[in-house]
Amino acid sequence: MLDYVDMEADLSEEERLVRDTAREFVDERVRPDIGEHFEEGTFPTELIEEMGELGFYAPNLDHEATANLGERAYGLVMQELEAGDSGVRSMASVQGALVMYPIHAFGSAAQRERWLPDLADGSAVGCFGLTEPDHGSNPNAMETRAERADDDGYVLNGSKTWITNAPIADVALVWAKDRSAEGNPVRGFLVETDREGITTNHIDGKLSMRASVTGEIGLNDCYVPDEAVLPEVSGMKGPLSCLTQARFGIAWGAVGAARDCFETARGYAADREQFGGPIARFQLQQEKLAEMATAITTAQLLAHRLADLKERGELRPQQVSMAKRNNVAAWREVARTAREMLGGNGITTDYSPMRHLANVETVYTYEGTHDIHTLIVGEDLTGISAFE
Repeated sequence: MLDYVDMEADLSEEERLVRDTAREFVDERVRPDIGEHFEEGTFPTELIEEMGELGFYAPNLDHEATANLGERAYGLVMQELEAGDSGVRSMASVQGALVMYPIHAFGSAAQRERWLPDLADGSAVGCFGLTEPDHGSNPNAMETRAERADDDGYVLNGSKTWITNAPIADVALVWAKDRSAEGNPVRGFLVETDREGITTNHIDGKLSMRASVTGEIGLNDCYVPDEAVLPEVSGMKGPLSCLTQARFGIAWGAVGAARDCFETARGYAADREQFGGPIARFQLQQEKLAEMATAITTAQLLAHRLADLKERGELRPQQVSMAKRNNVAAWREVARTAREMLGGNGITTDYSPMRHLANVETVYTYEGTHDIHTLIVGEDLTGISAFE
């Protein structure tokens, strides 16, 4: 497996075990059927509890229900899952970084006790409701609202879209503007999906992330009690801090997907014979492999540096933006080049690059588009906001 500057030689014994466990899981449980799931537009739901048993959901949280791993180990899990398919990494990322993390960081003791064990072992599924039909890159303009129904609860109205896990979720973390408080601050609401007034319809017709469950959340006078509100956060800090956690995982996942494309192309070039020998002997093919390996190595270095900073509590969101932006763009180019090296065979589900190439178009857009992350880094470098 490509590791050109021997970054993984410095992994601890625990980190190696985590990486190998996730890699074995992908090899044995994901790869054999993921092409078929991609074709059919289905998610392998039988893997949900298996991933929970292996501790893949929020393994970096310090809680009795989680694996209590370090940040690099968490990144390695995301790397290996995305090498299998973005739909699998996305499931784990949403469950852990976007649902379990905010409950752990901002929830009440009762909320942590109610949800974290079930989410950690996969017996419950969560989703994260932030994006709306008319508000993607500017979530602060959200229209979903929460209004006091009585002294003990709220009524939610609004809609969310492009929500991973929504159709199979047991609980939706919905972000809404609290119209009952001064300034209409954004609050987080844990909405059980069997409540009256909430729908979670499936989105069909996707040409990317097909092996992922994506849906909408509709809220029509949906009542939730006060106990459903995350008590320890108010404002955009809540959802944005969750996204920073998820983007960290994406930066690692991009390395895994790109590396899977590279290894597929390298193996194919060594085996595929044209004009009397393997195509790997041609200078054009060697140049493609060298460019891909360099891009992947650069992305890997960024991911490992993020882990160091995160372990020390020094990681800034803007640094995560740079890594998400760079690593996903690198994956996009590597997947395209790998597919090209496979020729006509590369457009089938027998090989992974075309599937990764389709998936990266979603990852390039979600959790902050490439352009938005460019402007985040640009503001950090100049002190001038492009959003005002």
